[in-house]
Amino acid sequence: MSVRVLTTTVDDLDARTAYAVWRLRQDVFVVEQDCPYPDLDGRDLEPATRHVVLLEDDTVLGTLRVLDDGGWARIGRVVVARSARGRGLAAMLMDEAMALCGDREVRLDAQTPLTGFYAGYGFAVAGPEFDEDGIMHVPMRRARA
Repeated sequence: MSVRVLTTTVDDLDARTAYAVWRLRQDVFVVEQDCPYPDLDGRDLEPATRHVVLLEDDTVLGTLRVLDDGGWARIGRVVVARSARGRGLAAMLMDEAMALCGDREVRLDAQTPLTGFYAGYGFAVAGPEFDEDGIMHVPMRRARA
């Protein structure tokens, strides 16, 4: 089976795919990583937000969102289903996200152990490490290309 990439606004996500995206984020961030936090923060609904979704048949394997934060783009909610890890899917997500961002400045908050992964996309640590919901993160930034 092949994995396909869907890039869309929330309004163009069908209800079942949207449900699967939010379920995956809940399963990983809230349950697996034990971080109860308000995932549904309203930013998914912003007109400029783009959702990148990896699908195999009708199964959501991974997702992220690209936000417009004014002068820059912000990548967040990067997640791959536990059952699909180790297949290079996070790289597929990031390749699509970086294409969406073009030459804009891009920011993200990386879980500290993943800084090397994001460095491969031109990101550099842009501030001190911080605790977000019990998981250490670092702000990262990729300057305008």
